[in-house]
Amino acid sequence: MADGTDQPTVASLRRALRRAADGRALDPDEATVLLAARGEFLDELLATASRIRDAGLVDAGRPGVVTFSKKVFVPLTRLCQDRCHYCTFATVPHRLPAAFLERDEVLAIAAAGAAQGCKEALFTLGDRPEQRWPQARQWLTERGFDSTLDYLRACAIAVLEETGLLPHLNPGVLSWAELQRLKPVAPSMGMMLETTATRLWSEPGGPHYGSPDKEPAVRLRVLADAGRVAVPFTTGILIGIGETPAERVDSIFAIRRGAREYGHIQEVIVQNFRAKPDTAMRGMPDAELHELAATVAVARILLGPGARIQAPPNLIEGEYDLLLRAGIDDWGGVSPVTPDHVNPERPWPHLDELAARTAAAGFTLRERLTVYPEYVRRADPWLDPRLAAHVAALADPATGLAVESARPVGRPWQEPDDAFVPGGRTDLHATIDTTGRSADRRGDFDSVYGDWAEVGARVPTPAPDTTAPTPATASASGGSSAASGPGLAADPDLRAGLRLAADDPAALLEPRHEAAALALFAADGPALDELCRIADEVRRDAVGDDVTYVVNRNINFSNVCYVGCRFCAFAQRERDADAYRLSVEQVADRAEQAWAAGATEVCMQGGIDPKLPVTAYADLVRAIKARVPGMHVHAYSPMEIVTGAAKAGVSIREWLTELRDAGLDTIPGTAAEILDDEVRWVLTKGKLPAATWVEVVGTAHELGIRSSSTMMYGHVDHPRQWLGHFRVLAGLQDRTGGFTEFVALPFVHTNAPIYLAGIARPGPTWRENRVVHAMARLLLHGRIDNIQCSWVKLGDSGTAELLRSGCNDLGGTLMEETISRMAGSDHGSARTVAQLVRIAAAAGRRARPRTTVYGYAG
Repeated sequence: MADGTDQPTVASLRRALRRAADGRALDPDEATVLLAARGEFLDELLATASRIRDAGLVDAGRPGVVTFSKKVFVPLTRLCQDRCHYCTFATVPHRLPAAFLERDEVLAIAAAGAAQGCKEALFTLGDRPEQRWPQARQWLTERGFDSTLDYLRACAIAVLEETGLLPHLNPGVLSWAELQRLKPVAPSMGMMLETTATRLWSEPGGPHYGSPDKEPAVRLRVLADAGRVAVPFTTGILIGIGETPAERVDSIFAIRRGAREYGHIQEVIVQNFRAKPDTAMRGMPDAELHELAATVAVARILLGPGARIQAPPNLIEGEYDLLLRAGIDDWGGVSPVTPDHVNPERPWPHLDELAARTAAAGFTLRERLTVYPEYVRRADPWLDPRLAAHVAALADPATGLAVESARPVGRPWQEPDDAFVPGGRTDLHATIDTTGRSADRRGDFDSVYGDWAEVGARVPTPAPDTTAPTPATASASGGSSAASGPGLAADPDLRAGLRLAADDPAALLEPRHEAAALALFAADGPALDELCRIADEVRRDAVGDDVTYVVNRNINFSNVCYVGCRFCAFAQRERDADAYRLSVEQVADRAEQAWAAGATEVCMQGGIDPKLPVTAYADLVRAIKARVPGMHVHAYSPMEIVTGAAKAGVSIREWLTELRDAGLDTIPGTAAEILDDEVRWVLTKGKLPAATWVEVVGTAHELGIRSSSTMMYGHVDHPRQWLGHFRVLAGLQDRTGGFTEFVALPFVHTNAPIYLAGIARPGPTWRENRVVHAMARLLLHGRIDNIQCSWVKLGDSGTAELLRSGCNDLGGTLMEETISRMAGSDHGSARTVAQLVRIAAAAGRRARPRTTVYGYAG
C-alpha cells in the first residue's frame, strides 16, 4: 500500500488503531492505513482523536471549549495570476466592476462588522494579479501603489485605525521580506498548503496545473519563512482534489515538520473539496464526509494535542457531531455580516445554531481572536508592538480568548511611547570580563529555537577534522602534522590548486577549478604550510607588509532579540537577567568617551528588539554625530536594515538613504554567516535569506555606503559551502566594488545554543582556521585587498600566526565586546594600541593605524 490506493487489510487497520490508541508514533504507512477506517474502525479512530484533542484543551487551560472567530470577509481583489481548476473566487476583469475594492469599500465592510461585534477582518485576495492582468497593474498605479501587497498593507492599517478590527491576511505566496513587511499590520496570516503532491501541479489536467503559486515546494517555503519571521500562521490541506491517501498523509507530515521547527502554525484547516459549477472540476465528486472525518482524526493524531484543528462548518452538511468526534477544536471564522466569498453557495451557520450544535456534542463555544490565545499571551516575538493595543482591547488577558462583549474601536497604529525602556544589565560590556554571564543559556532555550530534533534531522554530518594541532602545539613555522593529511604530491587536484594559487589565485573561484579549490580547503601538513606561504606572498604583493588596525569602540545598544538565531548566545529575552537596552543618550556618551580615548570609529549593532522604535536607528546615528561630529559611524547589519525598512514600510533603498542622510558612513557586512540557505536555515532560523543579504549590501554600495564582508564558519557547514560563499562575495564585489575588507569569523561554540543542543561541532579546528584565512586571501585576490583576522575569536598567538598566512589587518581595539564573549570566547573584550602592535611584532611585522575604509590615520 505504498501510495495508499489499495484497501488495507483488517489486520493492518487493527494494528494501526492499536498503536494510535497507545500513543505510539505513527509512520506514514500506518497513518495512510487509518484514512481508510470506516464503520466500527472509524468510531475507534475518532475516539482516539477525541481523547488527544481533549487532553490538549486541558493543557491549554480551556477544557471542553471549542472556538471560533467572529469575522468579516474582505475580498480585496478577485483577480489572480493562478488558474486553479476548482476555484470560483478568482475571475476575470470584465466580470468585476473594478480590479480591487476601494479603500472606502474595505472600511465600510469592516465598520459593518465592528457594529455587529466582529473582531477579525479576513483579507482574501488573488495572488499577485498585477503579474497577469494589466487592469490590476493600472488600478494600482493610478492610486500610487507599486503592488497588491503595498495596497493590502495600506488597507490593513486603515482597518486598524478606523475600525479596530484585527486583520488576518491571506495574500497567497509571500517571500521572507514580504512577510517581514506585513507582520506589523496583522496579528496573523495564512495560506493553505493544500497538498504536497507535485504531480497535481506539474501534470496537464491537474487541479493546479498552470498556477505558478501552487507548486508545493514554493508553498512549503512560505510556511517555513512565516516561521522564520515569527508570524502566527494558519494553513491546511484540501482533500479530494485528486491526491492519493499517501499524498494526503505526506501533506500533514509536512505541516507537522514546520510546526515543530518554528512553533508558528496556529491552526490547521482540514477542508473537503466541494465541486462548483462553471469550473473545470465541476464533474468531480465531493470529498465524502466520513473521509473528511477520518482525515481530521489522522491529522489530530499526527499533529498532537497542542495543535488547533478546524473544519469549515458551512461545508459539512450539518455533521457537527461527526467532526467534533474526529478531533477538531475550532470552527474557524464565521461571519454574521458577509458571505463566504470562496464558497458563496454555502452560507455560514447562524452563531446561535453553531453554539447549540456544539453544546449538543458536549462542548462550549467560545469566541477567539484571529490570533490564537497562545500567541496572545506570549506576545513576543509573535505580535508587533504597534498591534499590542488593538489586540489587548479585545482579548481576555487571562485566557487570550476574545472578550465577547468587547466592541472594536479604531486606534492609532503606532509604537507605544513607553515600549522601549532603557535599563537592565547595561554594564554587561564591562562585567562580562569579570562576573560573566548569568547562565549558559537564555530562559526560553527549549522553545525559541524550534524543535531541536527537527533541526538536527536536516544537518548533514560534517567530515571530522580532529587531527590538526592548536596554535600552541603547532611548529614554529605554523605547520601541522602531515601524517593525517595529503602530502604535496599525493593528490593531482591539490597540486593543481597550489599551482593556481601561485600563478592565478582568483581563478580558483571559477567552476572549472572547483576540484582544485576544494582540495586546497582540505590541505594539511606540508601542503597547508605551502598554501599559507603562497597566501602570504600574495598578501605582500597586494598590500605590503604593514599590519593595519583601527582605533574603535563597539556599542551594542540592545541585546533583546527574538529572531532565534541558533548560533547566537548574545540575544536575550526582555526579562532575562542579562538583558539590557541603552538609551540614545547612553550611546552618545559611549561614543564621546571613545573619541576622548582616541577612537575614530564606533561600530554599532544590536539585537532585533521588537520594541525598538522605528526612528531609533536614525536617531542613534544623529546623536553620535551631534556629540562627536568627526566620528565615523559604522553601523547596522543587513538584518537590522531589512527589519527597520519593513517596520517603516519603505524599501531598503529608501531606508538606507534615510540612514545615510542621518550620518551613517559604512555598514558591517555581518549577518552573513554562510550565504547558502541550506545551512543558513539550520544555523539561523529566522535571519534574512542569502539573497536578501546580497540585496541589502548591494543597495548600500550603490548608495555610496561601503561595507565589510564576513563569513562565520565551523558549525554545521562544509568547504563546498565556503567556496560558494566566496563566489557570492566576489560576484557582488565585481558589481559594486563596495567591500572594504573580508573578516573570517570562527564559530565560538561554548554557549552557542546549536552546540548546547548537540547539533553543531565545537567550532573550527586550527587547520580550518589556517586554511580559511589563506583561501580568503587567494580567492578574493584582485577584488578585496584586506583580509582581517579576529583577535577576539583567535587570541593573540593565533592572530599572529594568521598574519603569516595571508592576513594584513587586526580589526579594531573594540574597547568593549559582548557578542563573542557571551558566546564563550576567552580572549577578552578590548585591546590597547600597544597590544595590537605587539601582535603584529610577533608576526615580524609593523603595525599602523588606519581609517574604517583603509585610509592612513594617525
